[in-house]
Amino acid sequence: MASLRAYIGAWMVRRRVKAQLAAATSVEDVRRVLGGPSFPDPRDVRFEAGTVGGVPGEWIHPVSGRPERRLLYVHGGGFVACSPRTHRPLTGAVARRGFSVFAPDYRLAPEHPFPAGLEDVVAAWTAFRAEGPACLAGESAGGNLALALMLAARERGLPMPQAACLFSPVTDLAAEGGSRVRNARRDAMFGARSISEVAPLYTGAGDPRAPLASPVYGDPTGLPPLLFHVGDREVLLDDSVRMADRAQAAGVEASVRIFPVVAHAWQFADKVLPEATASLDEAAAFLKRHSASRSVPA
Repeated sequence: MASLRAYIGAWMVRRRVKAQLAAATSVEDVRRVLGGPSFPDPRDVRFEAGTVGGVPGEWIHPVSGRPERRLLYVHGGGFVACSPRTHRPLTGAVARRGFSVFAPDYRLAPEHPFPAGLEDVVAAWTAFRAEGPACLAGESAGGNLALALMLAARERGLPMPQAACLFSPVTDLAAEGGSRVRNARRDAMFGARSISEVAPLYTGAGDPRAPLASPVYGDPTGLPPLLFHVGDREVLLDDSVRMADRAQAAGVEASVRIFPVVAHAWQFADKVLPEATASLDEAAAFLKRHSASRSVPA
């Protein structure tokens, strides 16, 4: 059963975000909407600018205690918007749960279309993983890039994450049916064509069904344990379910938890929304269960 706050939160997102995105006529409009005011930065973590693998970004460390695990977090934003700074409420919430986090500030479309952002994420992961075992996470477009990163890592013989959490990832840039239509009215943030309209900005003249652009068309064999969290009203519901089904069929440990009512990227509301706390707690426990405990510099 969803909490009352989940209903209120979804109503607020619908009122403040969905209408503005529907009315957006330019990339700058989308960036203004998605990059607007959010929750305040967490006070119990420390943010530091940094560069990993030649890619700028931000380190996030908990203020108290020494983090025992390392995680690369790939932010969302429809491939065209947002940054590590806009995602501090989310990355900070992850760090508070015992992780030393690096969030790469990858290049955005349409100025830098596919595969520029993916290549940045791969470069950051290569250098980040060279310092020791690590996990991976991302939401929305960042979940797409996290999955594509793992496919690219396997192809290039790079070390895999110990485990990965994907929050409402975009796994199919070509989909036009299923939950994209079924949930179009119920989704608090996106409409039926929201993803299909932004896809060409990311893929350019490329094929939206290319596995590194739409991971659901790739072969997931050999991927690490995967955990998907998605809302039952999201247009992206099928993206998680289909990707998890393909992973399971390939012998990968993969599971999906579907949360009722919540708006897209509800994990931003940790400490405010019970479903956000539950999602992040479960994700942290999953990552810790599948990774070796080791103290890392804070």
